[in-house]
Amino acid sequence: MSDASSRTPGRAVIIGGSIAGLLAAAAVGGHFDAVDIIEAHELPSGPETTRAGVPQAAHFHTLLSGGARAIDEILPGTVDEMVASGANRVPVTTDMVMYSPEGWYRRWQNATHHQVTASRDLTDWVIRQQLLKNVDVTIHQRTRVTGLLGDERRVTGVRLRSSTGEEREMSARLVIDASGRSSRTPRWLAERGITGLREKRVDSGLSYASRLYRAPVPTRGWPIVNVQADFRNGQPRAGCIGPVECDRWRVSLFGPAISELGRNPDAFEQYARELRHPVVADLIARAEPLGEVVVTRTTANRRYFYERLRGWPDGLVVTGDAVAAFNPVYGQGMSVAALSALAIRNTLSRGGSERGLARRAQRAVSRPVDAAWSLSVGTDIHRPDIAGRGPNLADRVLQRYVSRLSRTATGSHLVATALTDVLMLEAPPASLLTPKVLLAAWRGPQRPQLDGPPLSPAERGVLTGDTVTAPVDGA
Repeated sequence: MSDASSRTPGRAVIIGGSIAGLLAAAAVGGHFDAVDIIEAHELPSGPETTRAGVPQAAHFHTLLSGGARAIDEILPGTVDEMVASGANRVPVTTDMVMYSPEGWYRRWQNATHHQVTASRDLTDWVIRQQLLKNVDVTIHQRTRVTGLLGDERRVTGVRLRSSTGEEREMSARLVIDASGRSSRTPRWLAERGITGLREKRVDSGLSYASRLYRAPVPTRGWPIVNVQADFRNGQPRAGCIGPVECDRWRVSLFGPAISELGRNPDAFEQYARELRHPVVADLIARAEPLGEVVVTRTTANRRYFYERLRGWPDGLVVTGDAVAAFNPVYGQGMSVAALSALAIRNTLSRGGSERGLARRAQRAVSRPVDAAWSLSVGTDIHRPDIAGRGPNLADRVLQRYVSRLSRTATGSHLVATALTDVLMLEAPPASLLTPKVLLAAWRGPQRPQLDGPPLSPAERGVLTGDTVTAPVDGA
């Protein structure tokens, strides 16, 4: 945090109390006299309640290690607090049972990264409490931003409307839009004569369904189980099991023709049975269903290229899903929001002229967005039912190289680590083109392919009904 002498007089206003908004508030907290979050809904009073406006809360969420590190840099101790509250810190690839299109990944014991798995409700709650404990911030609930103040050169605040219809204005030196997919910034910019905003949308056409289960064993030390789709060979279905708090599993299934699962819970396990491998179905057959099946059909990748606009007003930054929303199957959203918030904080910390500061921050936000976008869209454009830009020759060549890397990673610790660096948002995709990685990909896997899921004896005991009460060790 910055000391009082380095703060900019005035207020920073954050539009939206999402994770992106909370982290943006923490990022600017040491730089302004006041920080106000404008949240359209009423916030939950505890970690067991879903915040309104989070349609995907019922599905599996993971915080990649790149995002986890960014959160701890902005709000130190937050990840430890999540784990203390019941979240699971899963070492990668040590506690990953993953079946890629190229084969089963090994569970290398010297983990290089991790994922933090928990319900979205718990994650929201812990981050919000950490923010309120460490940053002087005011949250205005049940209040909407109806417009921006200022002109095409500078944003000077926001217009607000309360739940009772009362309207007022709030001045600000910096406005950060973290309002998600429903962001109105494109319209607000157009009203100021700022046009030419480029938008890109790539829709995989997939849907997904999720259900919560009571696990048959304690979930501390339980791996993430992930059976990926292989759409190139006509196997478009995928499914995963993630350990969450209170010894539960969040199970999510992805693929076509999934909408009926919400009306027929028995079909959920049958759909899992038809994945490329039955391990997900075999495990949940031993677990107790909790609640209904929840279906979501919104999986499109959508991005606005604000950083490319020729004109940009001082005092405005856009972050989170308001900039880019990703296909949730890749689990990038929360981590990109965290890395974007860190980029904003670092831009403010470097100082310089206030003129152009918002543009510099917007360009900094685009860098973690670029990395995640290349991963999600670089995969989705090869799906057979893609809506939007299909693959060109360069995309096909790159996809073949990534596929070779993935096959090599099934038997090469070096390549598995290099891929993990990128997938956990710890390194840029270009790091996969270094000479040592290229050479390893040319050599191929150094160990034979596994012929089945790499489960530990205790994990296999769940499949046979010989369950244990002690935490499960890695394989």
